[in-house]
Amino acid sequence: MRRSRILGLAAAAIIALTATACSAPSGPSGGSGGGDARAKGGFPVTIEHAFGKTTIEHQPKRVATVAWMNHEVPLALGVVPVGMSKATWGDDNGNGVLPWVEDQLQQLGAKTPTLFDETDGIDFEAVAATKPDVILASYSGLTKDEYETLSKIAPVVAEPGVPWGTSLQDVIRMNSEAIGKKTEGEALIAELDRKTEAALAKHPKLTAAKPLFAYMDPKNLSKIDFYTTHDTRPGFLKDLGLPVPKVVEEESKKSQQFYVSVSAEAADRFADVDLVVLYGDTRGELVKRMQADPLLSKIPAVKAGRIAVLPDQTPLAASANPSPLSIGWGVDRYFDTLAAPLEK
Repeated sequence: MRRSRILGLAAAAIIALTATACSAPSGPSGGSGGGDARAKGGFPVTIEHAFGKTTIEHQPKRVATVAWMNHEVPLALGVVPVGMSKATWGDDNGNGVLPWVEDQLQQLGAKTPTLFDETDGIDFEAVAATKPDVILASYSGLTKDEYETLSKIAPVVAEPGVPWGTSLQDVIRMNSEAIGKKTEGEALIAELDRKTEAALAKHPKLTAAKPLFAYMDPKNLSKIDFYTTHDTRPGFLKDLGLPVPKVVEEESKKSQQFYVSVSAEAADRFADVDLVVLYGDTRGELVKRMQADPLLSKIPAVKAGRIAVLPDQTPLAASANPSPLSIGWGVDRYFDTLAAPLEK
């Protein structure tokens, strides 16, 4: 469960960051520093989250981030973190940094920040060693104990509610405000909205489809694991206007879980699913097995082959969890992949 949710969290190695990388070079979204906060008379700013409120007294000069995606907000706004989580799921060259993050670091002329090993949880000592002024974690599943431990290091911006359920827009809003770039954050949201809407408009059949974002264990087809609308993957598509299958609506209302399982014996609950999105092997073996299964083959989308497979552990698969930098890198490829089974 932890692996399937925290796609790309750490696997080992800490790379030293030079003083240059610790600074906040000018970026594509309006330069360094906290222009928005200064325009309003500066800090302090107070941000509400699942564990209460965090007040940041002064504009942070040293920004650390933990968990998936949080580092992309400051990077998109021209601020290089002193430390961030290391990516392994979706990492195409084994350096712990996803390709769209590599591109942004190169554009900013910055070296790779210290990478936190989060394979077995947050490495508090490594975070503390970067001497941050703030720790961004608005997209995460921090526990109260983790939050309190991190808070002894620096002010922490935790998730606002459901663990791993923070929308892309809220991640940007919370993290940008914490570093004094609230106005630039809103501009970034508008820019990403334009890019996603333009990419989706190329596939009218996809805009009307009810997608099920699922995970199927090739060794056990007796159950269907899928993400609810509390998760950012189907949540992203829902926010773009794609309709939601009845089974996803029902399970999303039952609990705050981002990921649930339903027995394959209840295949009739998936009758209105137009498209199944899976992580898997693009050779099609999993699809063939699903279509040959006596229960799964009762699902119209499965029987008709309306199954989009995202190549497992690739950057494209990782981009399904939308982030500030991945959208510009691959949203067209992502929607092309999802739409292909509908356009046969």
